[in-house]
Amino acid sequence: MLKFGIIGCGRIALKHAESIVALPEAELVGVCDIVPERARAFAEKYGAKPYVDYIEMLKNPEIDVITVATPSDLHAPIGIAAAKAGKHVMVEKPMAMTLKSADELIAACREAGVKLAVIHQNRFNKSIKLMRTALNDGRFGKLTHGQATVRWNRDDNYYAQAPWRGTKLQDGGVLMNQSIHNIDLLQWMFGPVESVFGYTTTMLRKIEMEDIGVAVLKFKSGALGIIEAASTIYPKNIEETLNVFGETGSVMVGGIAVNRIETWEFQDSEQEKAEIFASQENDPPNVYGFGHREIILDMIQAIWEDRPPAVPGEEGRKALEIILSIYKCQETGMPVVLPLRE
Repeated sequence: MLKFGIIGCGRIALKHAESIVALPEAELVGVCDIVPERARAFAEKYGAKPYVDYIEMLKNPEIDVITVATPSDLHAPIGIAAAKAGKHVMVEKPMAMTLKSADELIAACREAGVKLAVIHQNRFNKSIKLMRTALNDGRFGKLTHGQATVRWNRDDNYYAQAPWRGTKLQDGGVLMNQSIHNIDLLQWMFGPVESVFGYTTTMLRKIEMEDIGVAVLKFKSGALGIIEAASTIYPKNIEETLNVFGETGSVMVGGIAVNRIETWEFQDSEQEKAEIFASQENDPPNVYGFGHREIILDMIQAIWEDRPPAVPGEEGRKALEIILSIYKCQETGMPVVLPLRE
């Protein structure tokens, strides 16, 4: 059994805690938040020890793995401190706010000999695993194009709940906060990105960063990709969709959290399609989906087996680079050829 500590007891920390306590291979022993009442209530709910200073928490020799669920600008510095304390690190998205700090986090974990996993839990959705298997088996043939779409609602009340939300230094906008999971999936399916061009705008929300972002990607394979992200959808979340098209296959995955296959077309796939549609999962209760437990279990197994986790830091960095490239496009009005130079 590996023992976990959670730093940051906000809304996403609930998914971490629920997943950890549900796993017989894991135990939640510590939680930390700068708001003492929140730390105490969270600790009492999950039977853990509360902390208000994460440096003190990192001194606990019992803790094997730290999950970082703070505001985004603190992900990298806290992850680096955890690595230096000898703890394995699971960090929420985005893993950092800059490529420099992402690279520093990757280097710190490598130098300390600890594992680093970025929480892109949607890679573990049943629908996404089926798509990835079909891709690995060559069933799409030559990939032609794909689309990652997030049409969600985040109203002014959401941003008012915490002063860091929607800010440039601490959070980013809809691309960095809400759409990054889907951008991760798009690049995971299509491979390295050659160039990016995009626009962002702030249409409705009273925030510093974008509430709408659109972009076009050219992959090194020659395939093209489209990104559409909006937190302005009225009156509630509609969809998070990933579409992949190739010369011999078409798959569209939708639902509110890329959890439901809507199109599955390959040669001689009618029986398979009927079986897939008959075994579809229901929509999850929220956009976080069902993947947190699986990605935490993968981290546990990676530690036991001394192998890289399913989404190591180098993988988490890729979606971050795409988003920062879109932001640079907005600033300069010019396409960005990767690798991005900040």
